[in-house]
Amino acid sequence: MEKIATETAPGAIGPYSQAIKAGGFLFTSGQIPLDPVTGALPEGAAAQARQALTNLTNLIRAAGADVSKTVKTVVFIKNMDDFAEINKVYAEFFTEPYPARSCVEVARLPKDVLIEAEAIVEL
Repeated sequence: MEKIATETAPGAIGPYSQAIKAGGFLFTSGQIPLDPVTGALPEGAAAQARQALTNLTNLIRAAGADVSKTVKTVVFIKNMDDFAEINKVYAEFFTEPYPARSCVEVARLPKDVLIEAEAIVEL
């Protein structure tokens, strides 16, 4: 097992790792849409989706993995009414064959963001 950490994604704000390599896979923690440099939070579902998925992509790359090898994602959203807008942004980051995905509406996310995303990536 190997811990992965990068400054190109928000740092852990609790007792967890940004990502772990284990058993030929990368397991990421959920990435929220905070800018890792400024700490700024974009406004709106599309902008937050783009930042969260950029953070996720940066974390995957920092681990030496390829985003195209993502096998599963989980996307947590605050409002299912934002699904279509978030889905459109999601399609900018992942291509065929798309990873398996779960998308669920949740009552609240850290820092009251609108989206959080995590991934499992084949190494």
